[in-house]
Amino acid sequence: MKRSAFCFLLSPFLFSRVFVAMLLAASASCNLLTPLAFVGQHQRVVPPEFDKLPSSRVVVLVWTDPSTLFDYPHAQFEVASYVGEKLQTELATRKFNTQWVDARDVVDYVQRNRAARIDPEAVGRHFDADYVIYIEVVRFQMREPEQPQFLRGRLDASVAVHDVRADTDQLRRYELAPVQCVHPEGGPVPLTATNAALLREATYRAFAERVARKFYEHKIEL
Repeated sequence: MKRSAFCFLLSPFLFSRVFVAMLLAASASCNLLTPLAFVGQHQRVVPPEFDKLPSSRVVVLVWTDPSTLFDYPHAQFEVASYVGEKLQTELATRKFNTQWVDARDVVDYVQRNRAARIDPEAVGRHFDADYVIYIEVVRFQMREPEQPQFLRGRLDASVAVHDVRADTDQLRRYELAPVQCVHPEGGPVPLTATNAALLREATYRAFAERVARKFYEHKIEL
């Protein structure tokens, strides 16, 4: 009787211990499963804005205003080169089999035919291209406006694709979302000869990546 009474009195205590242990085990199992439950949810797949480049011949044409060319005479060629190289690399990795017209040839042609600067389809026909990626730079800036002793790249542009071979009753110009690029995003850096060259190249690369992503599926961090 004493032993059974003791067990009876002790059983609530044991029960509570077991219940707490079960809760802790369940909690631990939930914590272990949490990363699995959220795998893949920290990234989002973004479809391309324009998906017709595979198996095509493409021209990258860049327009900039005269004031930009006064300070940076090779800006059109440099922007086109970085965008074209980034696109060529990324699409080749995805087996898109896209042909690209050399940016030097495009700039040489536009310099000899000034009207072609604002006629992407004429440029496309000249190079027997299927599409022309037309980039109109609206801001090209490497120095802080109020602090010229500091550097910070800003490259903003509109982006459109011209379908050179489209019929007259078909859509010939596809407007894509504009690109706004600031580099470095954290803030400006002091002006030095070395920093100026490095920053300009880094800004081109950041801008080219933003443009290139419009033409293939990619993932972004949430």
